[in-house]
Amino acid sequence: MSPRAPRSQPSLLGRGEAPPQAPLAARMRPRTLEEFAGQADLVGPGSVLRSMIEGHALRSILLFGPAGSGKTTLASLVAAHAGAAFITLSAVTAGVKDVRAAVEEGRERLRASERRTVLFIDEVHRFTKAQQDALLPGVEDGSVVFIGATTENPFFSVIGPLLSRCTLLRLETLGPGDLAAILERALADPERGFGGATRAHDAVLTAIVERAEGDARVALNALEAAADRARARGSDAIAAEDVADAMRQRVLRWDRAGDRHYDVASAFIKSIRGSDPDAALAWLAQMLEAGEDPRFIVRRLVILASEDVGLADPDALRTAVAAAHAVELVGLPEARLNIAHAVIALALAPKSNAVTRALGDAERDLRERGQGDVPPHLRDASYRGAKTLGHGTGYKYPHADPEGAAGQVYAPAGFEGRRYWRPGLGDVAGDVAGEEEGNTR
Repeated sequence: MSPRAPRSQPSLLGRGEAPPQAPLAARMRPRTLEEFAGQADLVGPGSVLRSMIEGHALRSILLFGPAGSGKTTLASLVAAHAGAAFITLSAVTAGVKDVRAAVEEGRERLRASERRTVLFIDEVHRFTKAQQDALLPGVEDGSVVFIGATTENPFFSVIGPLLSRCTLLRLETLGPGDLAAILERALADPERGFGGATRAHDAVLTAIVERAEGDARVALNALEAAADRARARGSDAIAAEDVADAMRQRVLRWDRAGDRHYDVASAFIKSIRGSDPDAALAWLAQMLEAGEDPRFIVRRLVILASEDVGLADPDALRTAVAAAHAVELVGLPEARLNIAHAVIALALAPKSNAVTRALGDAERDLRERGQGDVPPHLRDASYRGAKTLGHGTGYKYPHADPEGAAGQVYAPAGFEGRRYWRPGLGDVAGDVAGEEEGNTR
């Protein structure tokens, strides 16, 4: 079956609002900048986007931010205020043919009526390189004004040529005050909302806001579901139990391949490195509750045990590896206790990056100096004829030395005297950095 051709969609902002039977979140979509909640840095007086909208200066935009922060609404506002046609495509269902058809539609409209076309692509990070390449001609020659929305970091998911032709605008998670204002407007609005027919105390609205995780769509959907439940029991007032029933599970924004995955993992590791077990456990709980692969978590712990603790606590690596084994042996949900055990132990352990620095210095020397020959006395002398080549000649067997450490050169040729292992405070070898800092670098 051939993909459906894109078609212009009426903007929800005053040019064909959502029908009465549409979900509350669709009906309450802001029609003006004044109705738009949050993102003051983007839509406030003198901001880049507001100046663009009010000056009808259409140009391509990438809107980057969490779900429910207003990306689709802002795209519609741009089109509506400019009097432009509005074509929407979803990167989940659209293909290269859809993109090319939309660009051609915009080109024909511009030729026939000099009217601009805004091509809005939701979840643009899901587009392949070929699909994004198909956008470039239309964006370059002005056939369409491209507006993309993404919840993922565009520097990782959008090709450079397309990114360079767009103004990147970052939206932030909506704050509690913004969400509360959105809910109050929905309760009061006589045309699109409840018009006062449904009531909710501040504590009820606060409960919705706290569980919506900054997502306006989630908050409005919860309000609508809670109102339905209240009406079903014959009340016009939403109660706390209505909200609890409508929002049985807290919304967690998570994608194992997405931006938040890496941001939370980064915060998790940095909390352990910074010896804050409470913060580390808070991030761990987020990952486990959101369904993160526990093997990913314990792999990070095994790495951290050597990277950030090292020989300051030799048991750290054993603890991390034991947690990794427990994940394989026990599995979730029980293994979450083993992971938490390791997280707390690593966070409380003394810290040292001496192992990391030592290997890094050695690798840097390797890149700068080359491999370096193996000294003849260290070469393999186990085979017949090796001694005729001089292999092993002059080698001193440490166990035959009364001190157990025969003095001889072990380093590759050209690396003699180089020092890499420089223990710091807390390392098992002791703090000898001060007296042995004379590394010839």
